[in-house]
Amino acid sequence: MIGINKVIKTLILSDFFLQSGWGLIGPIFAIFITQQIQGGSLASVGFVAATYWFIKSIVQPFIAHFLDVKKGEKDDFKFLILGMYLANLVPFGYIFATQLWHVFLLETIRGLCMACVVPAWAGIFTRHIDKGWEAFSWSIESTGIGFAAALAAAFGGILATFLGFKVVFVLVSFFGLISSSLLLLIRNQLFPKGHFEPKVKPGEKPERQF
Repeated sequence: MIGINKVIKTLILSDFFLQSGWGLIGPIFAIFITQQIQGGSLASVGFVAATYWFIKSIVQPFIAHFLDVKKGEKDDFKFLILGMYLANLVPFGYIFATQLWHVFLLETIRGLCMACVVPAWAGIFTRHIDKGWEAFSWSIESTGIGFAAALAAAFGGILATFLGFKVVFVLVSFFGLISSSLLLLIRNQLFPKGHFEPKVKPGEKPERQF
């Protein structure tokens, strides 16, 4: 695709599979909690969602700051891969969840994992965008996850109706693990530690070029 390099393509494709999987849960999650979890209610659905976003939002800036301080993309990639694989194992936990505290624990784990994933993914994506194609690259990313979310929302309820919640959770993990594994394709394209170091140290005058 014109204007999009391998790293950007891989990140977009990975995000497409991630959203395709987790989007399946959207239409059924409230029903799952109220019907399958002991003590589950509509009120608890809101608190479960709040738990994920609260944990992710609190931890994420600290992870992002750490990754910005650590030069190079090796650490970004480690946080990205580890967070992705662990987050996409969470749906397997839902297969065995029976108590409300199980759900809160799983969403806490997912929040911590995604707090590692989001800044690492965004940092790598931003650094690798080809100059002059910034808006186009971000628009393709947004379009991709939009289509993924739409398709998943359309089929999530149907799959749960005919195949059950457990099958949906397995599919979520399946798509998520594909998404995680795709990221391994870019490990050799990451920028080294000295890539972003200034050519001239602070206080020094640059050599005159003739």
